[in-house]
Amino acid sequence: MTARYAIYYAPAPESPLWSFGSGVLGYDAASGGSAPVIAPEGVAPADWAAMTAAPRRYGFHATLKAPFHLQDGVTEDDLVAAGRAFAATRAAFALPELEVTRLGAYVALQPSGRSAELDALAGACVEAFEPFRAAPDAEELARRQQAPLTERQKAALERWGYPYVFEDFHFHMTLAGPVADGLAPRVVKGLSRLYADHVAFATIRVEAVALFVEDLPGHGFRIVDRFVFAG
Repeated sequence: MTARYAIYYAPAPESPLWSFGSGVLGYDAASGGSAPVIAPEGVAPADWAAMTAAPRRYGFHATLKAPFHLQDGVTEDDLVAAGRAFAATRAAFALPELEVTRLGAYVALQPSGRSAELDALAGACVEAFEPFRAAPDAEELARRQQAPLTERQKAALERWGYPYVFEDFHFHMTLAGPVADGLAPRVVKGLSRLYADHVAFATIRVEAVALFVEDLPGHGFRIVDRFVFAG
């Protein structure tokens, strides 16, 4: 088992939001190549490359079904077929306005409020793609367990392979991190300005979910397919 797959929300590759997020990370997961870098004013290029190294590996996204290996006997084609069947039952909806905010040591785009439709989509993805997920190995479990988890999150990790599901799901699209406390306000302010310039607070619609793959450990995740909703 080398490849890992994930179900993410990713904007359409032709959208301003995708261009913004991919530019901030310097990586375009749709093409699998680099993207022209967008960085906050006053941050040196080398420093920005270091601050975006961790999220760059995963591409611009919001997690719906966290990365997993496939069960024995399951193929990528099986997962694609399931994604298309899933999308055929879903309808598009608008996200609440997104804001650049701090998320612990990270900086991310997060909705200004909760969305029942978004929460329902995330929960449906966790359940619908579970039959394809192989149980995590001891190393992955140990890594997940290093985070401070509630009893509910520990139970979710055991059951679903990821602790932040259902009641503990929080939609976010990571832009940078870890970011030092002293630098975080400047990064948030600078990225907020860039977001306003590039996306202009357009209505963001969730019209699809995307299948990402990491072909080999440490390689960047890339988009395999986007499953566009029927409605």
